[in-house]
Amino acid sequence: MSSISLEDTFILSKNAALRDLDGEAVILDFDSGTYFGLNAVGTRMWHLIERHGRLKDVLDELCREYDATTDELERDLLALVARLAEVHLGELQQP
Repeated sequence: MSSISLEDTFILSKNAALRDLDGEAVILDFDSGTYFGLNAVGTRMWHLIERHGRLKDVLDELCREYDATTDELERDLLALVARLAEVHLGELQQP
């Protein structure tokens, strides 16, 4: 896979279910039967990816919501998307 860009769209797997647990989340991958945990920020990113898809739109909303630098939020978002793609919890679509 080529490098991930904010112009990319990430489509979450339909074969996964997210369960919120007091601000954090657990994702069950039905295909593999494995669980994947997210902290509160990762959970928010998941919900924004679900709503927007396009990573630039997700980052814009994160910047409005969190008191962190754009660079930090971008790094964390791209790392999460890379990890989700690696464990087959979504698919990257590049323009």
